[in-house]
Amino acid sequence: MPIRLNAAPTFADRLREADRTLFGMWSCAGSPLVAEICAGSGLDIVLVDGEHSPVGLESILAQLQAVAAYPAVPLVRAPFGDTVVLKQLLDLGAQNVLVPMVDSVEQAEAVVRAVRYPPQGIRGVGSALARSSRWSRIPDYLARASDLVSLTVQIETVEGLDAAAAIAAVDGVDALLVGPADLAASMGLLGQQNHPDVIAAVEGVIEAGRAAGTPVGVNAFDPATADRYVAAGAAYVLVGADVTLLARASEALAGRFIGTVSDGPAPASY
Repeated sequence: MPIRLNAAPTFADRLREADRTLFGMWSCAGSPLVAEICAGSGLDIVLVDGEHSPVGLESILAQLQAVAAYPAVPLVRAPFGDTVVLKQLLDLGAQNVLVPMVDSVEQAEAVVRAVRYPPQGIRGVGSALARSSRWSRIPDYLARASDLVSLTVQIETVEGLDAAAAIAAVDGVDALLVGPADLAASMGLLGQQNHPDVIAAVEGVIEAGRAAGTPVGVNAFDPATADRYVAAGAAYVLVGADVTLLARASEALAGRFIGTVSDGPAPASY
């Protein structure tokens, strides 16, 4: 008899059941080993980045396999809301997908269709060949697929900001994520994601999501800003990234032992 498997709870399930704000970090290095280290940290979410990171499908698959042994829920950001890319991510077993740069209800509805099978959507049917169904070892995968996948869309522009309340109300959008860096740029405040106007805009999206019953998260690597968003009602906050933690920690080592690079000799080569 073949083994029958259960799908893991989705990101939407975790948000629904949470009695506190969830916290997570980005996995951007493209390394399954680093993703596994992040997953074992005690944080709630590991967000595998397929937009700004040097990763392909094989790397994303390996990271999902590494994270699967830990309680942290994996979320995968697609490079953009392309139907084929989303199909590939879902088929390789990404239950929880994040689509960046969603600016309108029409875009949100299109990505909802992309992650659902007909007749509700247009996702191509290849589950018997794919890890998503564990090669048909998850009973009734096709019939239950909509409940086994969660969709988060990212609000990152002034246009998305204006449409945030309507996007939050789209059936099939399980959560929103605000990207303050791109939002700041769209607002004419490039590099100023902690500007009061940007923070106020983020808090407006959080409030719009709460009114629609849709959880809203935000990227906030500054602890004080993260605390402010928690107080404003953010359902989840991404508080760091593997590559930035490594960059800052390695700089701290260099500063402690040899001063700044410009002040001292170049580090020895090994």
